[in-house]
Amino acid sequence: MAINIEKYKEIIESLETKGVQLVAVSKIKPVCDIQKLYDLGQRDFGENYVQELVDKQLQLPGNVKWHFIGHLQSNKVKYITPFVHLIQGVDSLKLLKEINKQGNKINRIISCLLQIHIAQEETKFGMDENELAEAVKELTENASAYTHVKVEGLMGMASFSNDDEKVREELRYLKILYDKYKDFSSSAVKITTLSMGMSGDYEMAIEEGSNMVRIGSLLFGARLK
Repeated sequence: MAINIEKYKEIIESLETKGVQLVAVSKIKPVCDIQKLYDLGQRDFGENYVQELVDKQLQLPGNVKWHFIGHLQSNKVKYITPFVHLIQGVDSLKLLKEINKQGNKINRIISCLLQIHIAQEETKFGMDENELAEAVKELTENASAYTHVKVEGLMGMASFSNDDEKVREELRYLKILYDKYKDFSSSAVKITTLSMGMSGDYEMAIEEGSNMVRIGSLLFGARLK
């Protein structure tokens, strides 16, 4: 299925009026489709798999802003730190330390979001509320040890459910956590981004306070895997 240009234009127009940023989720989609959206002005693209991201980065313009939105293994961090724009799926302090370590090696500050587990699905990754508090405390009290990461916000994925109230509750919970740390600022932390909402729930997520949405299938069509 070709990209849905009309839907893209419709979404962009809607998001711009609300001050919400679009990350076009291009995982498992060909470079030619990404190029088409790029030619329409889209710059932020999200990928879930390290090798796929590395391959695509080499084939597309250098000013693409790549977001890594999947589960990132510590041993693969080094492959994306030279160019990634934002690592959204930081689900542990251990991973954040590895990102900082790899950023230090190439003298680059890596922007990150802390992923919070909000869904009632065990398959989802992310920190709980206590782990979030511990991470922010660590980044604040030991900021001098984290000179090559910048935590810019929170990210979460609601349950894949037809129960709108359940989904809204989960989104609302993440917004509460975001508000708790919003504009919290130290040399390693400045919480200003709330990344929540995908193709099926992005409108609801915006209603609940999201300022960044990750949309794939509405733009690129359904994925086969």
